[in-house]
Amino acid sequence: MRILFSSLGSYGHTFPLLPLAIAAREVGHDVTFVTTAPFAGAVTTYGIDHVAGGMDMLAAFELANAGPAARKAPDFRPERVSRVFGSILPRSCAADLGPIIVDRKPDLVVHELANPGAGLAAKVADIPAVCHSFGRRWRPTGPPEAMRANLAEVAADLGVDLSDGDLMSLGNPYLDICPPSVQDPEFPIPPADTIPLRPVPFSEPGELPSWVREHRDPLVYLTLGTAFGDAGVLRTAIAGLATVGAKVFVSTGPSVTVRALGDVPDNVVVRPWLPQADLLPHVDLVVHHGGAGATMGTFATGVPHLVLPQGADQFSNADVVTAAGLGDQVLAADLTAELIATKARRLLTDDAVLAAAKAMAEEVATLPSPHDVARLLPDYA
Repeated sequence: MRILFSSLGSYGHTFPLLPLAIAAREVGHDVTFVTTAPFAGAVTTYGIDHVAGGMDMLAAFELANAGPAARKAPDFRPERVSRVFGSILPRSCAADLGPIIVDRKPDLVVHELANPGAGLAAKVADIPAVCHSFGRRWRPTGPPEAMRANLAEVAADLGVDLSDGDLMSLGNPYLDICPPSVQDPEFPIPPADTIPLRPVPFSEPGELPSWVREHRDPLVYLTLGTAFGDAGVLRTAIAGLATVGAKVFVSTGPSVTVRALGDVPDNVVVRPWLPQADLLPHVDLVVHHGGAGATMGTFATGVPHLVLPQGADQFSNADVVTAAGLGDQVLAADLTAELIATKARRLLTDDAVLAAAKAMAEEVATLPSPHDVARLLPDYA
């Protein structure tokens, strides 16, 4: 069967789809992955055809903002988010995917939740589609009516009617990688239309130092992801974590340089990038921003979280982690090295938190694997 996957061009939207895309190829499907050019290497490494398509997400915000996008600035307004995800990105993706679908002739399109443009292109071509989540149910910022109006205008221009129900999934069957116990209780998609799928941590492969596997002291992993890096937050977190009797491994991500963090204590190691999926099974605590990838990956690994939310859906993910007893959070207004140290010490030793994290990993392990679901995809074509 020929399957076309499509995601927005960002780590948090592309990487959650790759485990299923890889599994689909491994069980014998002919797989094409459409996303922006910078992700070609991550896709083709696994023998999957990559076709460049869609607009860079930051470029879309620059267009909506009529200037350089400020990810966390006050002018990052809900109406602009609605315009980007309801109009600019879907229109770009649908336009690019139209000729690709004609050329590749897929039997099924797999589009991620924040990329309804791919789902609209599938409807134009009368190709069945399924929607792939990237975390918990995503509630686009701003009034839903604004998002629907923007997306309805794009759909009308393409000659497609929007379905009732969940807007971004376009009424397609929904591949849900969120463990049921922490899914949004107001999730609008009926269970009959939901396909459970195990969240599998994914990162581009890389080497880990031998001490990661051999460490005796607790190992803490600190990251703010790829889009919301902040040198000041990282410096404060390092100052606190360095005092808890642990080895601290820090990934700065692409938006912060290693040099920006200055000198660090001897028990702290800083790298611009780490193979997160390979690292997670070896750590004792993940201190992260609450992005969907880091949150789902830590769920699967079964270790506690300390969440430092910076923007977007990270605040709701932090609330879920805390409410489920899987960890704790520190908001920007409360951020101090002392508070981070206090919370990290507790999370490394709290039996209740450790048990809850282990139980979460066990729940994740009961969900169908990417290979299980890849074998079912022909049922939806």
